[in-house]
Amino acid sequence: MNSVVLLVAGLIILVLGYLFYGRWLAKTWGVDPKRETPAHTKQDGMDYVPAKAPVLFGHHFSSIAGAGPINGPIQAAVFGWVPVVLWVLIGGIFIGAAHDFGALVASLRHGGASIGEVIASTIGKRAKRLFIIFSWLALILVIAAFGSIVANTFCATFVDGVVDTAASSANVTTATVSILFILISILFGYFVYRRNVNIVLGSVLGIIGIILCLAIGMKFHFIYLSYTTWMIVVGIYILIASVTPVWILLQPRDYLSSFLLYALMILAVVGIVGAHPALDVPAFTGFKDTISVEEFHGSAGLGYLFPALFVTIACGAISGFHSLISSGTTSKQLDNEKHALPIAYGGMLIECALAIISLCAIGYVWNDVKAGDIGFVPTTVFAGGIAKMLSTIPGLENSYQTAYSLLVLAVSVFCLTSLDTAARLARYMFQEFWLDNGETYKDVTGFRHYAANPLVATFISVFLGIALGLTGYAKIWALFGASNQLLAALALLTIATWLGKIGKNNKMLYIPMVFMLIVTISSLVMSIFTNCSALMTAFDIWALIRAVLAILLVVLAIILAIESFNTIKNQNSKK
Repeated sequence: MNSVVLLVAGLIILVLGYLFYGRWLAKTWGVDPKRETPAHTKQDGMDYVPAKAPVLFGHHFSSIAGAGPINGPIQAAVFGWVPVVLWVLIGGIFIGAAHDFGALVASLRHGGASIGEVIASTIGKRAKRLFIIFSWLALILVIAAFGSIVANTFCATFVDGVVDTAASSANVTTATVSILFILISILFGYFVYRRNVNIVLGSVLGIIGIILCLAIGMKFHFIYLSYTTWMIVVGIYILIASVTPVWILLQPRDYLSSFLLYALMILAVVGIVGAHPALDVPAFTGFKDTISVEEFHGSAGLGYLFPALFVTIACGAISGFHSLISSGTTSKQLDNEKHALPIAYGGMLIECALAIISLCAIGYVWNDVKAGDIGFVPTTVFAGGIAKMLSTIPGLENSYQTAYSLLVLAVSVFCLTSLDTAARLARYMFQEFWLDNGETYKDVTGFRHYAANPLVATFISVFLGIALGLTGYAKIWALFGASNQLLAALALLTIATWLGKIGKNNKMLYIPMVFMLIVTISSLVMSIFTNCSALMTAFDIWALIRAVLAILLVVLAIILAIESFNTIKNQNSKK
């Protein structure tokens, strides 16, 4: 299969999915441009702030993208390119994009509240509390993981306590550019939202600022900090960022960072079209991953295609984390309901396009990965594959190193974006656990008043996430893929019950929610057996913790599924 043919065909299918299925969902669910959004009805200058559509799209897209649509498809390519493409296109159009769009619409109808509050209004308070506990713990794990990733891409290399400047060059460049990028974002937010600078002019100046940040960061290296120090600095940053008004940092930084992602995708498309290579990845390798075990240098392998394919690709087709963003930050900033479809449904489909681009990247360097010339690290594979394609184009023969560095830098920026958003979402979840819909911490007394305070909720969430990142999050990270997809299944259940409650058609979500439940429960049951088998051989405290957590997640899924299905059944019986 030629990569250009695959990319063009994939893009056409995604566009058709938006035009027909996406628009049909908007009409069926009653999206109304004349209805006031929570950003207007509850505007508070901090969390509820109307955002210009391009700015909010930038925030939403940057937050949901991260490294997910790059990592997942590249790892899942061990099953062959056909299963990956089929799941990205079918899953993205009919499940993932509908999931993101449905979560946003449901949140808008509940005053910008999270999926947890939607559950409370349709299923019950107990279900809400269970969901919020699960979501908050998942976000703590995200803070730990992404905090660690950011610190690892920023930290300097020390040899016997002395900085190795040569080995630290790439990381220090990334750190310098990222810090300068934050300063540029604050300036953008101030001038656009407080000085009413035209968005087009602001965008042009912002892009020029990004270019200057890149130039300065690549030329001057002056921030040499250790991993631990960077973890603390990152923790302080997200602690502050999570309680500042969204217009001063969250909106402008994510909007400007989206230009890096657009640039990344443009570079990738130019490389794919210019090199137009055939995919060296086999069409289908079998129902069990044996390639990564036997050929990819000690990788543990993904196991069987079902459920591994659907858990591994994650953000490239559907991700539960997206429902938290749609109902957590995006719904509080949406200026008009007509923007919901392009931002939520369209944003997910663009992520699907990035997943196909990632598949083309590993398809080009597949043999290099097998030979060990390129390590089987998704970011390295993606950047190496695209940069290698670009260097085959006449006039760009010497572009490899520059393109590679820019691509890695862009991915790192999105990890920081996802980290900031995850911290703010964790604060929302912690607060909502103690409050009823419509309440703020000022409306309650006693312990709930203090627990729901934004500063307290943020500090607890960030402290636990960074502490976990400094200790042993990697030991339980293996469960995150399944828990993330479980979150998606629960969000689909919630959207379906809410649609049923208001008398809207929800049957299009029946198959997706049942399928995602089967996928996640199957994956978790396999994890339970794997860790229990390891415990039978030798006692390992982390294997025990993983087994217990997996069991708790299965119980949680079953409880919420039963309550959701009973709610839907009762709704149907009343029709």
